Amino acid sequence: MKPLLNFMKRQSCHFEKGGRLHSIYYLWEALDGFLFTKGEVTRSGAHVRDAMDLKRMMITVVWALVPAVIMGMINTGYQANLALAALDQIPGDSWQRAVIARLGIGFNPASMAANAVHGALYFLPLYIISLAAGGFWEVLFACVRKHEINEGFLVTSLLFPLILPPQIPYWQAALGISFGIVIGKEVFGGVGMNILNPALVGRAFLFFAYPARISGDRVWVAVDGVSQATPLAELADTAMTLSHSWMDAFWGFIPGSIGETSTAACLIGAVVLIVTGIGSWKIMLSVLAGMTATSLLFNITGSATNPMFAVPPWWHLVLGGFAFGTVFMATDPVTAAFTEWGKILYGWLIGFLVVMVRVLNPAFPEGMMLAILFANVFAPILDRMVLNANIRRRRKRIACSDSQ
Repeated sequence: MKPLLNFMKRQSCHFEKGGRLHSIYYLWEALDGFLFTKGEVTRSGAHVRDAMDLKRMMITVVWALVPAVIMGMINTGYQANLALAALDQIPGDSWQRAVIARLGIGFNPASMAANAVHGALYFLPLYIISLAAGGFWEVLFACVRKHEINEGFLVTSLLFPLILPPQIPYWQAALGISFGIVIGKEVFGGVGMNILNPALVGRAFLFFAYPARISGDRVWVAVDGVSQATPLAELADTAMTLSHSWMDAFWGFIPGSIGETSTAACLIGAVVLIVTGIGSWKIMLSVLAGMTATSLLFNITGSATNPMFAVPPWWHLVLGGFAFGTVFMATDPVTAAFTEWGKILYGWLIGFLVVMVRVLNPAFPEGMMLAILFANVFAPILDRMVLNANIRRRRKRIACSDSQ
């Protein structure tokens, strides 16, 4: 790495003020910051010293997402290979199947390698498109506003393809991440100023603009002509009749968005985020508590016409994007609540809303995306409520001390 570091140092003069490439300095600074740790140090005593800077924080989130990425690729390939195995002949002539045929891997759902390679051919293009499109807008706004490019877009560009169905058109993926970055973040002022999670904003845009490609029962298996509903859609249509076991749902071997199906992978990511102090365990636990209390209330109430009333908490936990949203979306430090009691109320609100949407609106059985976006809007209000309550208590204590 030392030759590369020396090369970067020699070229830096061209991008600094007065250099012929100064207009794209922020693109150069982003590349240098991505490859190497900043060399600048404080000349006087620093007031706060912490080993966890923004770059390390974002990279840690990326590492926490790795299990979900791996399991997402394996499951995407598994669902596709499982569907192909049930057919007499392989349909279509997609480039993914052409690559697999040339590699000689085959379409055996019992082969972990075959599943991983097949799934990677669907996930990696979506990730590259999200990274390129999101990076373009990040660089453009950074150059216009003349500020450094933040590493946060690396996390957003990785989160976004994980919450998409594997067969979504590439142009829709590029449009979705562009909408999420521009409308969900940059119009508010950039990193740290947005009130909504950019990845969820992009997915919400695709959901309402192109519902046939982001919802329904024809988008969850990466095989042309194969229709299969997600377990949540099955529950909404039938009386607790599922084609998958609870353990299948826990490990992630069910149809769904690429990275949302494995609760086990999300739990590994949760441990990483909690141990490093990046993700709030209070938010995660509150979301779980809110979901459990609300679903148990519906279980007790019951319904003769709506089978979703009978779905127990342990099924809500492993179905849809609940685990993924709880661990990686709800804990976003920018859009979540900041105060300690605000985090608890914020988590409870998400857990409550996701069950309300899933149970009372069978036409939209997921619910986690809208629950988090709705809670994002109310997070500042919850923080203000907690702060005002603290101010009132302090005023009462001061008044009591003065009277004595």
